[in-house]
Amino acid sequence: MAREITRGTFLKGVAVVGLGLAAGLAPAVAQTAPLIKRRIPKSGEEIVAVGLGTAQTFGDAVEGEGFEARKAVIRALIAGGGSVIDTAPTYRRAEEVVGRALAELGMREAAFLSTKISTTGEAAGIAHHRESVANLRSERIDLEHVHNLRDTETHLRTLRRLKDAGRIRYIGVTTSFDPAHERMVETMTRHELDWIQVNYALDSRNVENRILPLARDKGVAVMINVPFGRDRLFSKVRGKPLPEWAAEFDATTWAQIFLKFVVAHPAVTVVIPGTNRAAHMADNLGAARGRLPDAGHIRRMIDVVQAA
Repeated sequence: MAREITRGTFLKGVAVVGLGLAAGLAPAVAQTAPLIKRRIPKSGEEIVAVGLGTAQTFGDAVEGEGFEARKAVIRALIAGGGSVIDTAPTYRRAEEVVGRALAELGMREAAFLSTKISTTGEAAGIAHHRESVANLRSERIDLEHVHNLRDTETHLRTLRRLKDAGRIRYIGVTTSFDPAHERMVETMTRHELDWIQVNYALDSRNVENRILPLARDKGVAVMINVPFGRDRLFSKVRGKPLPEWAAEFDATTWAQIFLKFVVAHPAVTVVIPGTNRAAHMADNLGAARGRLPDAGHIRRMIDVVQAA
């Protein structure tokens, strides 16, 4: 995958410290600074501001070395202090990989599991939920979304019943595409939601206009997907040295710059970059430690991306 190859060039010293990263250890700043946590507005529960997404290739390997690599990613997340894992029954076999890995690691209770209903029709939505429960090996799901606003009214009714029955702790809706933002605003306005999940990155900032302010006003937690702009951001900075000013907010890699930009927004609860590599997971968690960029740093970040 292009991202995995490109990003590897930015991880300083991976050849030397790779074993430590794979075990869930983090760079120097992350070893000393406390984790950045955010409260879920509807409950006050705290979660670490960086988690794991599984939408791309996480579900491609359910056996052998590929599975072990993905299990190591989950170990790195939780051993590093994180908890949020976002998946869906439509992400190939990602739910199955996550469920088996957590069971083998004995880490289910330490994980915050987020999944989705991604189909049409009430019966199909209920079947998706049951499939998720089986794949994740968990009778209770922490968060379940209506995926990409698909048959939203129908599935929100199902999710509310499941929440009332104690089978789901939180409910929400998602999109990963700017053209759906207007529908997201309408849904947030009409319904009582615990969470939303939307796309937000240095080169994709439209959620700043209405969605993020509305989430703060309504007390809705926000999960951010595609924070690397579907790898566009790594392409834009390929071959460029890390700016000296990155040290002013404790970022040691480009990935951490991109993630700290997202986490710095006060409406953001958690960001879920995807990866198949434990070293990248540990690096991502480094964005949840140390200082966050201020307005001046963010302006510099935007300028770097726009100039690329």
